[in-house]
Amino acid sequence: MPKDYLTEYEPLLTKGGKKPKRFQLFCFQFPNKILLLAMFSTCIGGTFQCGYNISIINSPTKYVQDFINQTWRQRYQTEISNNGLTLLWSTIVSMFTIGGFIGVSIGGTLSVKLGRRGTLLANNVFSLLASLLMGLSSSAGSFEMLIIGRLLIGINAGIALCVEPMFLGEIAPTSLRGAMGTGSSIFLTGGILSGQVMGLKELLGKEQYWPLLLSTTCIPTLLQLQLLPWFPESPRYLLIDRGDKEKCKKALNQLHGSEGSDIVLEDIQKEKDNLVGFKAKKPWELFADRSIRWQVITIIVLNIAQQLNGVNAMYFYADYLFRQAGISEDNIPYATVGTGACECLTALTCGMLVESLGRKVLISGGYLLMSICCILFTVTLALQNVSPVFPYLSVACVFAFVLSFGLGPGGVTNILTTEMFKQTTRPAAFMIAGSVNWLSFFIIGLLFPFIVIGLQHYCFLVFFVVCLSVGIYIIVVLPETKNKSFVDIQKEFQSRWSKETNSDEADALLISTAL
Repeated sequence: MPKDYLTEYEPLLTKGGKKPKRFQLFCFQFPNKILLLAMFSTCIGGTFQCGYNISIINSPTKYVQDFINQTWRQRYQTEISNNGLTLLWSTIVSMFTIGGFIGVSIGGTLSVKLGRRGTLLANNVFSLLASLLMGLSSSAGSFEMLIIGRLLIGINAGIALCVEPMFLGEIAPTSLRGAMGTGSSIFLTGGILSGQVMGLKELLGKEQYWPLLLSTTCIPTLLQLQLLPWFPESPRYLLIDRGDKEKCKKALNQLHGSEGSDIVLEDIQKEKDNLVGFKAKKPWELFADRSIRWQVITIIVLNIAQQLNGVNAMYFYADYLFRQAGISEDNIPYATVGTGACECLTALTCGMLVESLGRKVLISGGYLLMSICCILFTVTLALQNVSPVFPYLSVACVFAFVLSFGLGPGGVTNILTTEMFKQTTRPAAFMIAGSVNWLSFFIIGLLFPFIVIGLQHYCFLVFFVVCLSVGIYIIVVLPETKNKSFVDIQKEFQSRWSKETNSDEADALLISTAL
């Protein structure tokens, strides 16, 4: 947390000589709570929705497969083959990742044409249609509606993951950019946890409720449609992309208060003046710009690693390990909810630490801790039958791995994508980062079962190599971005790695100041 907030607010929160808790300071640092409410209204229909739909499909797996079987029998008067059932179920699940890739491919373009807030609001159309199709699929006797619904909700998630971090990064003051940016991770993990909880048998986890369970995705959508219109469009977008100074000033006053908004407006105006004649870049143009070569390489590395670091594999092994540790079949869903709760809490912790410890320490430390967990996990799995203690140690490794991921890589990756690029390159950068992320997600989902068959529990040695390599890469390549303007971050990259540049825009921006 920035020192200026600690100095300003700590005396106000101190009562009876007691030091205030960090969480109190974290919440109190948002002026008039407007930024906190803006973050909630943005994320509830964005990354929360994405996380919710990642986990909510797991609980009704058997029920949906029974529905496919029954529907096939009614249509064709024959039983569907096991391979056919597996193919249809895999299609329903994987459509989410395909939709995510489509969404992130169009998200950057929409954010320029409709604005950041405008895109997030329009994105809710996909969610409402998906909710309707999935909720009515059982009554209509159509598993095709499930496939289309999962595709649409995937598009919704892809657009949200592309535009939401961009919007939060642009409405936040420099000193709170990290804390605001972790909102995406906090709500993503909160969505995963909520989906796990809703899938419990005490709520909507029974067979007759599975269509209702899948249709509950409309709830966060309706919340966002009620809340987000009360908040302004990104001030940076309004002035730099649209040239509307009055709306920009009004947005700054609403978000940051009248005090200090003139200074922020002046900084944005200076950047706009140096961007005259430059338009938002396309993704392929970023690869040709040598002035941002290392930023592009870094977001590709970080987004590949976010899917290939083994966290999904760890969740896959969780059920097996809980059984080995003696947890009954009926209680395994509750233990799984525990892993989701751990990731959610660490994402919140990351949000409270990101402004005090910095981005580089959290993300590099997270990957290094994950690499250690991979080694320990492999050893404890290999020794499962040696002593009854080792299954419990394996369970501890699962929680330690999830905690390490949530504390660093899960929370900081999107913040860095926002901070390493300027206004004209940021939408394209998010399109590249999101495309790489969703493709990696799809590939690991496709190949992981074969990796497990081939290597068994030694597959975590592969993830050890990934985590260790990325941790070292971050230490060597990535500068600390905490409390630095977007232009200062680019200058540091250029001074560290680039001796020459072929970008006139970069030369112009180096003499400007920005948030």
